[in-house]
Amino acid sequence: MEGTEILEKARSEGWTDEEIVDKVRAGETALYEIIMRRYNQRLYRVARAILRNDNEAEDVMQDAYVRAYQHLGQFAHRAPFSTWLTRIAVHEALARVRQRNRTQQIDDGEFEGACVMNLAEPSLDPEQTALTSEVGHLLEEALLALPDQFRAVVMLRDVEELNTEETAEALEISEDNVKVRLHRGRAMVRGWLFQRVGAKAKDAFPFMGARCDRVVHNVFARLF
Repeated sequence: MEGTEILEKARSEGWTDEEIVDKVRAGETALYEIIMRRYNQRLYRVARAILRNDNEAEDVMQDAYVRAYQHLGQFAHRAPFSTWLTRIAVHEALARVRQRNRTQQIDDGEFEGACVMNLAEPSLDPEQTALTSEVGHLLEEALLALPDQFRAVVMLRDVEELNTEETAEALEISEDNVKVRLHRGRAMVRGWLFQRVGAKAKDAFPFMGARCDRVVHNVFARLF
């Protein structure tokens, strides 16, 4: 069965992540492509939020998929597969940060005072900023300008639309911590930005087409 046929079959039959994982475990390894296609966008966004580098984000995605595949037997269904996979990507991204010796202490206690976020002044006139593409660009700039401890939380909650519990599990922090960081992050981005962008938030950080294909191809090349 061709890749496109596999993807269509998965969509038409409504296969859950867990069902696909069980099939992969049973030997239908080609189905792992479905998992990658489903979560390339999310993993790119969370890795990009942590690393702020496109190339490193792609590397982290591939490492995360390979590590997840190699440890599928350890997936215990205690949390959704998507959360388990996202957590792996977060760990891989943070490991990259440590390797670069640029780790910043992620501790809200260090930020009791006012937090300052320097947003780059966009070189756009009012008409341009009204365009959907520019809205996405402005949102990317705003999110990437957030301090590290807020950026991943805002990305997962407001862009990927994970709930508080899922975000806490993915980042391995408390739900209260998620709420605090989200509140402060939104304030820094300015609440009106999210209100005006609304549904257009999903246009930000696109990861599709040739880039999506490249990650799938590279992961399979490393696995098989």
